[in-house]
Amino acid sequence: MRLDKFLKVSRIIKRRTVAKEVCETGRVLINGKSGKPGTVVKVSDVIEIQYATGSIKAEILDISEHVTKDGAKDLYRIISGQEIE
Repeated sequence: MRLDKFLKVSRIIKRRTVAKEVCETGRVLINGKSGKPGTVVKVSDVIEIQYATGSIKAEILDISEHVTKDGAKDLYRIISGQEIE
């Protein structure tokens, strides 16, 4: 699955256009390397997103095309940082 789509489906970032912009500005790392919007992510990848107020690091646990709002949190595990609401 594309990185920008995963960020939207998992609800780490609420809109895909915002996820794409964040990726394009170099604020998303996948396994320590800069992630572009079209980078393919897989289970066990570690994503780090840098926000203006801090950053979060999360491990991908599952990938799904469609997921409910409640099920979105099961797609990843926060390793460090605090999730943005």
